[in-house]
Amino acid sequence: GTGKTILGLHFLQAGIDAGEATLLISLSEAEEGLRANAARMGFDLDAMDILDLTPSSEFFAGGQGYDIFSPAEVEREPITEQIVAAIEQIRPRRIYVDAITQLRYLTADELEFRRHLFSFLRYLTEQEVTVLASSDYGFEDLDSYLQFMCDGIIELRRDDAHRTVTVHKLRGSGFEAGQHALQIAADGLHVFPRLIPEVHWREFIPDPMPTGVPELDEVLHGGLERGTVTIVTGPVGTGKTTLGVSFARAAALQGARSVVYLFEETVDSVLYRSRAIGIPLDELISDGRLTLVPIEALRMSADEFASELRTKVEREGIEVVVLDGVTGYCLSLRGDTPVVHLHALTRYLRNMGATTLVVSETDWLTEVGQVTSSSISYLADNLIMLRYLERAGNIRKGLNVLKKRVSSFDPSLHEMVIDRDGIRLESPVFDLKDLSGEFDSI
Repeated sequence: GTGKTILGLHFLQAGIDAGEATLLISLSEAEEGLRANAARMGFDLDAMDILDLTPSSEFFAGGQGYDIFSPAEVEREPITEQIVAAIEQIRPRRIYVDAITQLRYLTADELEFRRHLFSFLRYLTEQEVTVLASSDYGFEDLDSYLQFMCDGIIELRRDDAHRTVTVHKLRGSGFEAGQHALQIAADGLHVFPRLIPEVHWREFIPDPMPTGVPELDEVLHGGLERGTVTIVTGPVGTGKTTLGVSFARAAALQGARSVVYLFEETVDSVLYRSRAIGIPLDELISDGRLTLVPIEALRMSADEFASELRTKVEREGIEVVVLDGVTGYCLSLRGDTPVVHLHALTRYLRNMGATTLVVSETDWLTEVGQVTSSSISYLADNLIMLRYLERAGNIRKGLNVLKKRVSSFDPSLHEMVIDRDGIRLESPVFDLKDLSGEFDSI
């Protein structure tokens, strides 16, 4: 169930597309079933030769068992002859054997089988055939022996949620190590390579971009520079998503194509709230300058999401990315360390000149605790913290900038107001005039 047979069909289809003769030697699935499954995925079966070596139904119904001789003694030679005859007739350039471990049943002695298998593979390579063979985990010792003999090892795995592919060995060639996401779709396999940010780079000018909040631009001494990563952190309900959407909208109004990935909210809820606070998005969405993308983290792995993001940046020209938020994103990691994937993702976006805003939720409310969830604050070029303030018996929202690498900034704590007119910042909370006014009222 990991996709071995489908991978073999892709391998043969690539040969057919290149004008090569191909052969599928099936030891575990009947030809009728193979062709039916392959047809549903769009493989070209007319040009694909299949040698079906599975037992027919007559073997059971006709009582064709062996009372004196073992199956190995009776069946091995005829099967060998069929394989040799098919290869000499078709002269394939590619062969897929599914599954080669089934040949173990044709030899009573394990040492004899290993010699037979080595001879079989050597015969194929002498015919200048490229061979892909599948192996089952049920034959642990045999599987280890096959890995020793082969030039390449590709491992397919699956758990309750995701499939992965890992290349362990490939003689004569380099390869990307580690697990990569694998998906079985209606048209076959799709592989999503793990993101390697160092191989991606684009020239850009780090000009400041407005945040959509004039007072915040003043605090940041000009806005957020292109190619930087900003983390907006704070407890629930402080306006983190609203601030991220405001930034994406402001960038789109300036001509930069923007995308907001929603891991924790629906598109309708964001649109409704944005209209209510004077940050309309509908026109920007309709003309393609701004995109809201809902992500179901439990259905998408981190590598799949990275592939989706690369498509947006490299093919659609996205310049501003908002990730809302880290908690939802981490659900897709399935036990992996969140920092590793976020590090690769944000570094890639930085290298490509995309301006990134990451929303991170914290547990604390009024007392400041850990700045960000999952200890990701080191990833930030800019760090904006939202919090709750208790003033004159009321709970209000506050904002202050903790970090900005590219330029200086105002570190003062400001009250943040979100109403029908959008977002605005009031004067610093600890401004002397503000305090004197409170003393007069007392």
